[in-house]
Amino acid sequence: MLKTLRNAWRIPDIRKKIIFTLWMLLVFRLGSFIPVPFINKDVIKQIFQMSQGGVLQFLDLMAGGTFSNFSIFALNIYPYVTASIIIQLLTIAIPRLEEVAKEGEEGRKKMAKWTKYTTIVLSLIQSIAMAIGFFNKALISTSFLSITVVVTTLTAGTSLLMWIGDLITSNGIGNGISLIIFIGIISRLPAQILGTYEAYKAGTLNVIGLILFLVFALAIIAIVVALQEGERKIPVQYAKRVVGRKMYGGQSTHIPIKVSMAGVIPVIFSTSLLAFPQTLSLFFKGKAAAWITKYLTVSGTAGTWIYTILNALLIIFFTYFYTAIQFNTVEYSKNLQQYGGFIPGIRPGRPTVEYLNKVISRITFVGAISLALIASLPIVLSSIFKLNINFGGTALIIVVGVALETVKQIESQMLMRHYKGFLK
Repeated sequence: MLKTLRNAWRIPDIRKKIIFTLWMLLVFRLGSFIPVPFINKDVIKQIFQMSQGGVLQFLDLMAGGTFSNFSIFALNIYPYVTASIIIQLLTIAIPRLEEVAKEGEEGRKKMAKWTKYTTIVLSLIQSIAMAIGFFNKALISTSFLSITVVVTTLTAGTSLLMWIGDLITSNGIGNGISLIIFIGIISRLPAQILGTYEAYKAGTLNVIGLILFLVFALAIIAIVVALQEGERKIPVQYAKRVVGRKMYGGQSTHIPIKVSMAGVIPVIFSTSLLAFPQTLSLFFKGKAAAWITKYLTVSGTAGTWIYTILNALLIIFFTYFYTAIQFNTVEYSKNLQQYGGFIPGIRPGRPTVEYLNKVISRITFVGAISLALIASLPIVLSSIFKLNINFGGTALIIVVGVALETVKQIESQMLMRHYKGFLK
């Protein structure tokens, strides 16, 4: 990976894209320290100290520290992720949206526009809930103007992150939204290591549990790499055909079916949905807040198991869902038949569709179960051994997955520029 990055740096076009991406991510990190107006940061700090190791720390980890700073990017990019989930689910439920999604480039632009509008609505709802809910006591002034400024600033922050993500995707390297989440999580790693070391010095840390956690962390990295790289090659044979005096076809190739075709998207989607009840727990008081914290967050004993089960089920669901969107077996079968291709031993048409569905279903099952397990085990270990570590399996999967995806995009751009020798 380091060799690929070094060689990519030598290519002027790719170097410009890398520098542009780094500048955009720097803007995100700088914005993470710009506080929202009319907010008392000392009160915010007290709130986080009172919730040591609880819901707030997990939300802050996934937001890259913007939550604890209550900066202009406090909502982070997660309203956009949630909006993407809603629009994609509605695409299946509403035939008109499905038609728009199949309209090619124009359809993709319309879907992107609707996703952005939905993001702004969700950002407004969340920012209003923050301003008049749990963080209301941190407001210096509770006048209508002050609350309006806070709500507008938070919503504008998420909109700016959307714009930065789009700029990175179109002019930089990698997927902009994924890289923003990646940098946010990585930025909290030093604080997590320091906190773990201080707990060890204070004698409040279970050393055996920590060693087991580190072993699982290394195993998670290895498994995620294996899932991203693993693929099933389905052989395809093209029939010979004569056009004029020339003969075409007759060659053999294969269809590469990735074990984890959806990548880290299911984990990001699952985290975003499960963060919703955790966020709600900040805005309710009394028994409602206690019930949400106990049963729907990792802070409660019962909640840890419920959260783990829901997380696993959502990851499995979104893995199948996103794979079905990415790989349409009916369209693939039609394209093969149109160009004279066939899978040896399988008849063209419906039998090919059924065969591809069977192969993809089995491979996706392996990928989905693996993702669900490695995302859930660290949560269970942290609960059993009382480890105050928020940087768990979900964060590791996202970090490793996004890093691999970005390096692959760099490699593909190098290949397009005929620098194949660098990759050997």
